[in-house]
Amino acid sequence: MTSTDAPTSPPDAPPDRAERMARVRVRRRVALAVLVVVLVLVAAVAWFVIEAYPIGGTGTPAVFEVTQGEPLSQVISAMAARGIVSSALAFRIDLALTGAPTVQTGWYRLATSESFSTAKAALAAGPNVSAVAVDTAESSREVASALAGAQGPAFATRFLRIVHDGAIASPFQPRPHASLEGLLAPGTYVLSPGETPEALVRTMVSRFTARAASVGLTPATRAHGLDAYGLVTVASIVEKEGYYARNMPRVATVVYNRLARGTPLQMDATVLYATGQDGGTVTHATESIRSPYNTYLHTGLTPSPICLPSTQALTAALHPAAGPWLFFTLIDRSGTLAFSTTFAQQLANEAIGRRNGV
Repeated sequence: MTSTDAPTSPPDAPPDRAERMARVRVRRRVALAVLVVVLVLVAAVAWFVIEAYPIGGTGTPAVFEVTQGEPLSQVISAMAARGIVSSALAFRIDLALTGAPTVQTGWYRLATSESFSTAKAALAAGPNVSAVAVDTAESSREVASALAGAQGPAFATRFLRIVHDGAIASPFQPRPHASLEGLLAPGTYVLSPGETPEALVRTMVSRFTARAASVGLTPATRAHGLDAYGLVTVASIVEKEGYYARNMPRVATVVYNRLARGTPLQMDATVLYATGQDGGTVTHATESIRSPYNTYLHTGLTPSPICLPSTQALTAALHPAAGPWLFFTLIDRSGTLAFSTTFAQQLANEAIGRRNGV
């Protein structure tokens, strides 16, 4: 019997060339994707390291304030805006990785281009400078009171002595060593450790000169029969008596009209300055206080400004409203002043004020 061999399967066919090329392309794409990911990661790490440790060292100091309830993200943005940290995003990532400090309210002074570790340590350590807010309408006594709280009584006493002995010159002083009352600028002053009252006063004098120039008042200005110092004195009275900017041009007019007539100004704010008060009621007794600042007893302007005038008050002193008014009085609780040309009209306006509870 004849037998036959069992049939065998044909050998595997070699892979198709197109299939091989497709596999190669896939492998190349995977390798390229991996390379891109690696390069991105390396670039990200390099970026983060450069941001965290800036090249070239630190720069000039900058200051910022942390207010009550301010979120950390906002604090970081403020630091980045001042160049203390080079990137708000990178600093947030750093704090997310290493832990964020508890930040206290207050003022901070750090160098620009700080490393993240130094910036974080400074935040954790708490405020390292103090600041004093000096408002318009304040007298030097009130500024000194704020300084006593921030820098101590000795600093405040020295500040007040410097202001009134006029040893630091202002171009607006009418004579050497005249008081600097009214010739200091309002604003927020950040006081670094070791800062002296002399340095603070110089800064305040310089800022006042710049503020005055911004509204057209220079040491050479003359207007309404007054020199620049007289105009600042008028502005200080207008500041205290007008209170709101909308009242100031007409209050300035009353001052000038009374000066032109030789009539006493009879401004309560000047008497209160003589007694060391900021606001309050002026009585017949206080109107009789013997002081050159009592404009019920003396004609003309006070010997010096009585407060720090705002730019609005300086503008009003330079550009008073046109009008014949000689009197004014408060007639409602919103700060509205009524102006009049006769004493009878003034009495009628005072009655309106009493009816309105002022």
